[in-house]
Amino acid sequence: FMSEHYSETVAAMLEKISGLKSTPDGAYNFRLDGKGEERKSSDHIKITAKTDKPGIDIRIADGTVNEKAFIPVVLTKSGLEDLVYNDFFIGENCDVTIIAGCGIHNCGCEDSKHNGIHTFYVGKNSKVSYVEVHYGAGNGTGGRILNPQTIVYLQDGATVVMDTSQIGGVDSTKRYTKVVAEGDNSEVMLTEKLMTHGDQKAESIYVVTMKGAGSSADVVSRSVAKDNSWQKFDSRLVGQAACSGHTECDAIIMDHAKILAVPQLEADDLDAALIHEAAIGKIAGEQIIKLMTLGLTEQEAEEQIISGFLK
Repeated sequence: FMSEHYSETVAAMLEKISGLKSTPDGAYNFRLDGKGEERKSSDHIKITAKTDKPGIDIRIADGTVNEKAFIPVVLTKSGLEDLVYNDFFIGENCDVTIIAGCGIHNCGCEDSKHNGIHTFYVGKNSKVSYVEVHYGAGNGTGGRILNPQTIVYLQDGATVVMDTSQIGGVDSTKRYTKVVAEGDNSEVMLTEKLMTHGDQKAESIYVVTMKGAGSSADVVSRSVAKDNSWQKFDSRLVGQAACSGHTECDAIIMDHAKILAVPQLEADDLDAALIHEAAIGKIAGEQIIKLMTLGLTEQEAEEQIISGFLK
């Protein structure tokens, strides 16, 4: 599945975005340069190709627990524009992990772009942990562009835990995430880790609507913007029932970068309790000095602080 079948570049990108060093146990689907490359279902997780458009359907049986599905995407061709639709149907009483991610290795002069549209339908009392890593590499002048969309619908007692990260090499990204907590006591936990540098641009849009009684949401972004990069964090919580919601943006700004934080709250119910927080600032000088007294250079001290901040 890895180096025995693919180039060193592809194997390295797969490991970077999904942690895979060898063929995974259980279900997986690997997409390479706009085409489905390898696919395997398990007893409880069935993966089938769509017949009307590019993408796959992932169906997870009721009661499936402690299982993972890997769906990484790698682009290595300059000038390629890839669009894929992946739909996830999670049964009731499940506890599963979906590990996605996209890596673009562009050594050419044309832009390479991947647009992944993922839609989740999460059944009653099920928990889905979704991990998505974006990464760009290659010495070409062409752009590495990622525009993911994630849409989630939660039934009674359902939970989605989403952990997304983008910490290097992506020139432009616009992430759109929509979650509808339709069921009572459903739960949403979204965490974003982001770092931009050079002239990179990154925009994150989150819209979480809580319709079920007792539903809750926690949307947290930690980001670092360096050089001349630009970031925008746009988070909107909508409470339409007795619910609780919290959104937070915590960012470090460096050099000549720009960061815009737009937290929004909309309460449509008397018992909707919503909170937002936003903080943008530079690295404190005393933090750097303290680390330098331990023998680190100024650059090493900054890197240490950023690494700890983005963990």
